[in-house]
Amino acid sequence: MNKILVVNQPEKWNVKLENVQIISAQDYLTNPKFSKIKNARIFNLSKNYNYQTKGYYVSLLAEARGHLAIPTVKNLVDLREPKLVKIISEEFDDVIQKSLKSIKSQEFVLSVYFGQNVAQKYKELSSLFFRHFQIPFLQVKFSFHTKWNIKSIRALSESEINKDHLESMYYFATEYFAKKRYDTVKPQKYDYDLAILVQKDDPAPPSNSKALKNFIEIAEKLNFYVELISPKDLSRLSTFDALFIRQSTEVNNEAYAFARKAQQEGIAIIDYPDAILKCCNKVFMAEALENAAIATPKTMIIHKENKDLAVINLGLPIVLKSPDSTFSFGVKKAKTEEEYQELVEKMLKDSELIIAQQFTPSDYDWRIGVLDGKAFYACRYYMAKGHWQIYNWAATKKQEQDGNADTVALEDVPAKVLDLAIKSAKLMGDGLYGVDIKEINAEAVVIEINDNPNIDFGVEDRFYGEKVYKLIIQALKNRLENK
Repeated sequence: MNKILVVNQPEKWNVKLENVQIISAQDYLTNPKFSKIKNARIFNLSKNYNYQTKGYYVSLLAEARGHLAIPTVKNLVDLREPKLVKIISEEFDDVIQKSLKSIKSQEFVLSVYFGQNVAQKYKELSSLFFRHFQIPFLQVKFSFHTKWNIKSIRALSESEINKDHLESMYYFATEYFAKKRYDTVKPQKYDYDLAILVQKDDPAPPSNSKALKNFIEIAEKLNFYVELISPKDLSRLSTFDALFIRQSTEVNNEAYAFARKAQQEGIAIIDYPDAILKCCNKVFMAEALENAAIATPKTMIIHKENKDLAVINLGLPIVLKSPDSTFSFGVKKAKTEEEYQELVEKMLKDSELIIAQQFTPSDYDWRIGVLDGKAFYACRYYMAKGHWQIYNWAATKKQEQDGNADTVALEDVPAKVLDLAIKSAKLMGDGLYGVDIKEINAEAVVIEINDNPNIDFGVEDRFYGEKVYKLIIQALKNRLENK
């Protein structure tokens, strides 16, 4: 397997590693040859892992390209989630107290380099943090009150490493890269407890109130106790057996924290945190679809160095998408080159990479619901009145914010559309997805894959009715029974 070490400045990496190629983050993101390499393991030592920075995108695109990334995007998001850090503090408590019991001061800083510390007595503790977070350079701050507690956890950049530690760090790196393997009570009446996560005043809720009522009724028939919970109920999640997310999902909102905690605690979930990470970033999606040879409108991943090529390659009008755009938020159309330049400059201030896509007008988009690899409903979503998208959030009248929809039998969907939806959803793994597809010049092309798709009463259930709700609840029950 190819081993690629991604660093900020390769020329300053002062150690020779056998069979390891050392490159810059910029090179990995923009050089086409790295997107074509198969069987690669990417060790991401970028300077900054913050959301939508180069470091974040190195791990994101590594996963989209089928490369094995250390750290994964999931690791990076975990590091920023205070609630998850608190959970880790509780889980590691015995080792923390044992390792730090001889320290007399009120604070202590642990620097972890490839799972090790310069002091051997902290080896067990360092290894524990590295195995969980998989961040090559990690700094953990502890404070003592009545006992030792984690104050903060963050990634270190190479430039922040203590000069006295550099020799040890290089030794730990040599050891690390020489390895062949890398660590990575219920109410009597009901069989299971189900939490349905909803958010009050959600601007684009994935299920309306009547749909939620149907989910509850179907779940109770399948012997679930059901409770609607809100984002403030994270601490209660472990009392449930299953979690169904019915609030808008983004990497930076509560839904991801709920999904991640559910996964850590073995709670059945729809949807998985991986699905949120992958579907909520259009850059990942573009790379994954291209690598799987799935037809899409002509697409480019745009960065500061190639932004002037998009209009030449894709023409005008041109569609620009923020990486984490949902429900048409963050999706813009530029009709002129001047408008394009203005939009792209603004969007690149918020993200190192954005998506540019060929404009492909149509009267409607297909939405195929896919659950655990099988299609289970099909809709046609029509464009909002006088608009080029399904949603028009600028409309002054609420009834004109979205277009009409009709639902059809799966056997009435063109086979090419159905096959493409199932193939696309498989890229994201098991779970609940809505795959948006256009038919352009007799060809089917994928627009995007949505985690947490709408299941609204009167729309997605219009043809199959109760069956839509039952299949989703049964999928949660299957996850529990197959554990």
